[in-house]
Amino acid sequence: MTDTSTPESSVSASSEAEASTGTAEETKTSETVASDGDLFRQSEIAADYVEGLLDILDYDGDIDELVSAGRPMVEVVGGRLQPLVGQRGATLEALQELTRLAIFRATGSPSRLLLDIGGYRASRRKELAAVARNAVEKVKEHGDPVRLEPMSAFERKCVHDVVNAISGVQSESEGVEPSRRIVVRAAD
Repeated sequence: MTDTSTPESSVSASSEAEASTGTAEETKTSETVASDGDLFRQSEIAADYVEGLLDILDYDGDIDELVSAGRPMVEVVGGRLQPLVGQRGATLEALQELTRLAIFRATGSPSRLLLDIGGYRASRRKELAAVARNAVEKVKEHGDPVRLEPMSAFERKCVHDVVNAISGVQSESEGVEPSRRIVVRAAD
C-alpha cells in the first residue's frame, strides 16, 4: 500500500506563514474561488464514474452534477433505480464511498461528495425530520432522553440539524459504527 495522505504539518506551517505576512485574507478569497472550481471538478469526476457504473449495470438514468452548500453533488434520476439505493440506502452509501474513492484517485484529495439516486436522500431527509420532531416532543413531554435507532452519518446529520434548530433540546451521537445512534435530551 502507498500512503497518499497529506502531512498536516506542511498545511499548518503554510497557514501560519500566511497569517504572519498579513495576506491570509487574500489567500482565503482565492482559495474559495479555487475550491468552488475544485468542487465542481469533483462532481464531474463523480458523474463520469457513476455513468460508467450505470453503463456496466445496464441501468438508465439522467445524471446531474452540481455544487451545493460547499459540497460536490451528483444526482441520478430515472426509473428502475431502487436496486441502486438498496435497503435503507445501504447500497447508495456503498456507491457513494466508491465514487469518493474514484475522486480521490483522480485528484489526490478526499471528497465530501454527496450522491443521491432516485431522490432517496430528499425523501429520507423528510422522514428523518419527522423522527427528530417526534423525539423532541417525547423529550419535552417526559423529560427522559430518547435514543434513536442506529443511523448512517448522513441520517444522523439530518436529525442533528432538526434538533439543533429547536430550543430546549440537544442531540449527541453515541456508539461506534455501524451501531452509532443519536440521543436526544433536554438542554442543560
